[in-house]
Amino acid sequence: MFENLSKKLSVVFNQLKGSGKLTEKNITEALREVRLAFLEADIHVVVVKQFLERVKAKALGREVLASLNPGEQFLKIVQEELINILQGTATTFDLKGPAPHVIFLVGLQGSGKTTTAAKLARFLKKKGRHPYLVPADVYRPAAINQLQILAKQENIPCFETKPNSNPISLLDEAMHAATQNLADVLLIDTAGRLQTDQTLMDELVQMKKKFVEPMMLFVGDALTGQQALNVAKTFHQSLGLAGFIFTKLDGDAKGGALFSVHHTLGLPLFFVGMGEKMDALEPFYPDRLVSRLLDRGDIVSLLEKASEVIDQDEVQKLEKNFRKNHFTIEDMRTQLKQAGKLGGLGNILNFMPGMGKLKGKINLEEAQKGLQKKEAIINSMTLKERYHHEIIDGNRRRRIALGSGTQVADVNRFLKEFLELKKVFKNFSKQNMKRFTGF
Repeated sequence: MFENLSKKLSVVFNQLKGSGKLTEKNITEALREVRLAFLEADIHVVVVKQFLERVKAKALGREVLASLNPGEQFLKIVQEELINILQGTATTFDLKGPAPHVIFLVGLQGSGKTTTAAKLARFLKKKGRHPYLVPADVYRPAAINQLQILAKQENIPCFETKPNSNPISLLDEAMHAATQNLADVLLIDTAGRLQTDQTLMDELVQMKKKFVEPMMLFVGDALTGQQALNVAKTFHQSLGLAGFIFTKLDGDAKGGALFSVHHTLGLPLFFVGMGEKMDALEPFYPDRLVSRLLDRGDIVSLLEKASEVIDQDEVQKLEKNFRKNHFTIEDMRTQLKQAGKLGGLGNILNFMPGMGKLKGKINLEEAQKGLQKKEAIINSMTLKERYHHEIIDGNRRRRIALGSGTQVADVNRFLKEFLELKKVFKNFSKQNMKRFTGF
């Protein structure tokens, strides 16, 4: 997420930390580099100017200049002001008023509205809501089919839209069907359109008028930069947007769109898309995003994600085994599966502090392959072998290697690592065990 911007900011902060103390000269030089980094990230020039003015005013304060650790103080100021650009605190996605609530997803074609509609429906369902999906992109049969497939996968009711039907008139039928399904949220995936296409923009206005105070959410592509600001402005003027969702933040998004739109229009950013999987739509927390941008990690989000996907019964079972010193290969297999649910090694490391500096030094692809090889070796063992590693002799090792597509040396290496890990766990106290397994 924002890797180029993050790397450039890290260079600036490291230079300041190495300078010993802050002066007006090196602060000005640092801010010049920050300005270039922000402009390259396609953040709007007005937003950049306001940000730099506030940072400079605070950084030149007497307390910062006299600080024993001025570089760290400067980083703290930058962090605070970046959070301010993003409106400071998270805005809760709260649906008020009588049900059913109506939500339109609008934006350009290719911004990810269809998958976002399904992800948002899934999110709402997990919160106890009863969403109903409406494919209103009648000009693209593939988009209708895609949403219906995703809805089926998540066991969410979806309207049977006919291609090339009237997108305005179908809303009455969709609302009737939603009511029959006892839905309390109507999620409408609209066709992508250019803000300059007045005919299609007027169509959206007419669709909005079918309901009393529907929520209009703009779905933007984080890769588009400042272009998203111009588009969002026009959509807001025509429709009165309630807020934003930005997609594709898992790639090397420049970040300009997110910072510029959110700050300039002053509307809440409710969610960010962090990948293609259905659980990759996350509530937006400005402080957490900035922390990750500045390579300070985001442990809170990692723990929240872990609590959602990790089987707590398995965790408790694992903890009991650790305390009794009964750590087995089957337990190790469980741990690998739990890590996989968090999106793999690379995704986990994205949340850890200081990992930005190490990314170039660690071959994450090879490390992930190593974990997959371990899992393949374990899966080639019988259940008895997983619980009683001591019975794995030479013949069994050859069979395991053959079944996992590895070499006997790989199996030997794995068993050695397992025994070392088992020895470590044996030395843990009960208190340490609880901390280790208490995701």
